[in-house]
Amino acid sequence: MSKLKPPIGKQDHVRGNANAPVSLVEYGDFQCPHCGLAYPMVEEIVRELGHELRFAYRHFPLGTAHPMALSAAIASEAAGRQRKFWPMHHMIFENQDRLSAEALWEFGTVIGLDMDQFELDINDPALEEKVEADFESGVRSGVNGTPTFFINEIRYNGDHDKESILAALQKHKHHGSI
Repeated sequence: MSKLKPPIGKQDHVRGNANAPVSLVEYGDFQCPHCGLAYPMVEEIVRELGHELRFAYRHFPLGTAHPMALSAAIASEAAGRQRKFWPMHHMIFENQDRLSAEALWEFGTVIGLDMDQFELDINDPALEEKVEADFESGVRSGVNGTPTFFINEIRYNGDHDKESILAALQKHKHHGSI
């Protein structure tokens, strides 16, 4: 049974209630078609569970298969420095079919980033190190593809449909863990 290493912490981008009874962590790749398909489902789950859920997104860019994945991850981190990680996350997934360097700049403009700051941040090696740290935590946690989900720090191995994930979240909410 794979456990999340490290647990959700200040290094993570988190939405929802910090004291929620259940947490969901996704290791994702912004260019992965399966992550693109999972995105609207995850958004529905986040909306439906509301204050009962804490959701965190970690980067697991599969660079060989997805040449734009690392750039997109770094762009989301650069947006995060302006408190716009989630708007950039949404823009990338909602426009995944046209992901390119130019598109990342366009997304930054659309979500209202200070583009001079964005350019400085996107070239800061610390952001690539943050993405690499997420990736390495995924490897330590047993992630070998995307998307991979963890519920209350335990790897979720069920089906990637909304009903299955919701049922697992509800179960964990009532029992704490497996």
